Amino acid sequence: MGWRAGLVGVVLVSVVACSPASSQSGGVTPPETASPDASAAPDDTAGRPVSPPASGWTATRVIDGDTLVVEGPDGEVTVRIIGINTPERGECFADEATDALEALVDGEELELVTDVSDLDDFGRVVRYVETSSGVDIGAELVASGMAIARRYEPDADRSSTYQSLQERARTDGRGLWALDACGGGTPDPVAIVIDVNADAPGDDNENLNGEWVRFSNGSDAPVDLDGWQVADESATHRHLFTDRTLAPGASVMLFTGCGVDTDEAVYWCKTDSAVWNNSGDTVFLRDANGNVVAASGYGESVGS
Repeated sequence: MGWRAGLVGVVLVSVVACSPASSQSGGVTPPETASPDASAAPDDTAGRPVSPPASGWTATRVIDGDTLVVEGPDGEVTVRIIGINTPERGECFADEATDALEALVDGEELELVTDVSDLDDFGRVVRYVETSSGVDIGAELVASGMAIARRYEPDADRSSTYQSLQERARTDGRGLWALDACGGGTPDPVAIVIDVNADAPGDDNENLNGEWVRFSNGSDAPVDLDGWQVADESATHRHLFTDRTLAPGASVMLFTGCGVDTDEAVYWCKTDSAVWNNSGDTVFLRDANGNVVAASGYGESVGS
């Protein structure tokens, strides 16, 4: 419940602006084209039967970068890969992530490895996916920058490994971590410092403005945030900045709840629930083209 600093490093990146690249299409995407997160409808091909055998599977269809349909001993099953999340339809790098998954599973005999859960809330089988030669598909996607590592309790056996792979991919600028991954070139770098208070006093869902993220401009030039987006690790939580510029040394706080915007405060006006997971999450700041300008993990979302 105390104040939690989320500064896990300042990312020096490019200031670019073009067309918006991330919004999760309002947080709900068609199940046949993108994997749902917290608010999407179930895929009607999903999760049959419960507890399928581990081996003897082949991919018949890739839905997106973290979800595929496999066929094997018990027929056809939709699998949501544990421990990762990839861009949804319409987001920058969605196509690249889908193509990467297709390339990794094409022609391979696959094994479905259980953690704790069997099905998710959408009826999909949740498994780590490996090839018969032992290649961890989720790990490969994270390591190449095609997916972000995301901790899904209670299925967290490989979370630390995935977080470490993500940190290396981010440091090396691979995939979606490249400065110009979504286009726009690489102009003058800026330094955006992120601090987060994820654990509001009392019940987070009843004290939405007790939860906030602060963005500070650590560079010597103003940063135009118009069209820039704030996101967490989920597929649904997205906030778009409009008509806002950060002067050198200035900060703006993004509160989860409702209020009146000022020069130093912006209100997301979420009314249904809190955004930032108390146990761990990542704050992403993306430019108007979808490039990751800064990212700061905290709690269990910090690599080890």
